[in-house]
Amino acid sequence: MLTRSIIAARLLVSVAAATAIASHASLAAAQTYPAKSVRIITPAPPGSAPDFLLRIMSPKFTELWGHPVIVDNIVGASGHIGTERVAKSPPDGYTLLFNTIGPIAINMNLFDKLPFDPIKDFMPVSLVAKVPNILCVHPSVPVKSLVEFIDYARKNPEKLRYGSPGSGTTPHLSGELFSAMTGVKLVHVPYKSSAQMTTDTIGGQVEVIWHNAPVVLPHVKAGTLRGLAITSDKRNDYAPDIPTHNEAGLPGFEVTAWFGILAPAGTPPAVIAKLHADTVKIVNMPDVRERFLSQAAAPVGNTPEEFGVFIRTEIDKWSKVIKKSGAKVD
Repeated sequence: MLTRSIIAARLLVSVAAATAIASHASLAAAQTYPAKSVRIITPAPPGSAPDFLLRIMSPKFTELWGHPVIVDNIVGASGHIGTERVAKSPPDGYTLLFNTIGPIAINMNLFDKLPFDPIKDFMPVSLVAKVPNILCVHPSVPVKSLVEFIDYARKNPEKLRYGSPGSGTTPHLSGELFSAMTGVKLVHVPYKSSAQMTTDTIGGQVEVIWHNAPVVLPHVKAGTLRGLAITSDKRNDYAPDIPTHNEAGLPGFEVTAWFGILAPAGTPPAVIAKLHADTVKIVNMPDVRERFLSQAAAPVGNTPEEFGVFIRTEIDKWSKVIKKSGAKVD
């Protein structure tokens, strides 16, 4: 008859053996990864800031890995469809998420229920970039500064419409936070795509947007939109004439979109480590950094652990913002 000590010893040996096998399998997976094409899903439409940044990076991944990296724009339901697709994909590193801030850090506080868990269903790889929004108005709006805009909007309640590429996006929350902080009443007009929203603002169908700097900055420079203030905590080198909201008369207003790479939960740690190393390598390439910076996107590239902490911090931050604004989506 086996004694308890013998049974316990054998159990420890079994656990150690299983751990060693799993570790060996993870290492083997990393050594051969990737052995085929990799699909990176972004829940954002073509022409959007995350799409723009991802398409700068994807050819670099292809060069490093020797296998095609396919960018797949899966939009809809405030980013939930594409994000859920990755959450339910095999955890093998061949389907990744180039996340946007909404589905990962905002929507769990804005919606009653999500089809995925932003924390439990994903493994962070690296934060790639932070992107401020710029408050823009159509040239027909008779204001040239943030103070003038606030005064004009107060005198014309619910006359000005502001567009967003959907509930839960930073353009939407920028407008909600702005209204909460100023008491100004604007009309929210959600769009199915940021491209259509931007087109309609240029055409005057809506008068106001807070939108990702890489998207609107060319239109500001061309004069088809008027940039009043940037949502970062300091001015951007590529838009030095646009003041921050804090400088322009609204202290404490700061909203920054951010984008990073996530893998499905359960992806082998060694694969995560390789993905992280290659992502940081690409983000730090001089030509990639230059293209990011030229569009007002600040490159980052941090560790999976740091990215995980950052995500939790952002969830807490936006929980407070949403509670204060009273925003809610059924």
